[in-house]
Amino acid sequence: MEFRQRIKEYAETPISRHLILDILKDYKRPNDKISELLKSKKLISIRRGLYITGPKLDLPTPEPFLIANHLRGPSYVSLESALSYWNMIPERAYEISSVTLQTSKIYKTAVGRFSYQQSKAPYYSYGIKNIDYSPKQTVLIASPEKALCDKIVLTPKIHLRSIKQTREFLTEDLRMDSDVLSTLNTKIMDLWIESAPKKSSLKMLIKTLMEL
Repeated sequence: MEFRQRIKEYAETPISRHLILDILKDYKRPNDKISELLKSKKLISIRRGLYITGPKLDLPTPEPFLIANHLRGPSYVSLESALSYWNMIPERAYEISSVTLQTSKIYKTAVGRFSYQQSKAPYYSYGIKNIDYSPKQTVLIASPEKALCDKIVLTPKIHLRSIKQTREFLTEDLRMDSDVLSTLNTKIMDLWIESAPKKSSLKMLIKTLMEL
């Protein structure tokens, strides 16, 4: 069976080198075959030991958010990427931004740039949603509330001290719509504060949202 048929069922997720070696187990020199597949663009390397199928195979490929989940784990898509996904900010993010329990890192790959910022448990685990893109693609992404909290918590020099300042930050700096902000669940956000960094800023955020 040719490589395309063998890899087809795995094409919608990032593929480990271990799996590819298993698929190529009948080859005497599987590492040479991997090099050949990379050169012919039937495979694309996104980091050492992790691949996606290339354009030459004409197969479905993973969504960028799913690639982000796999590049550095555990992690979930958040910050500008999640805010854009939930239509909370008008701009499209030029890179996929994620939050991870590991150290912060940036990956520049053939399919885009992926950035990761470190967060600590238990705050990390709050407000993560599963989004089904397809039967084989389930993405971890911050809820609208968590993405906004992450933006405040993980951006240096953001310290919210008044309702006026917070409203300006949300509507002028981030260009968020007041009607969208008024739909956020402040009760669930309040439950996160005890374990969150920048507690006073998040309290001011909640206070501001409640007055919209």
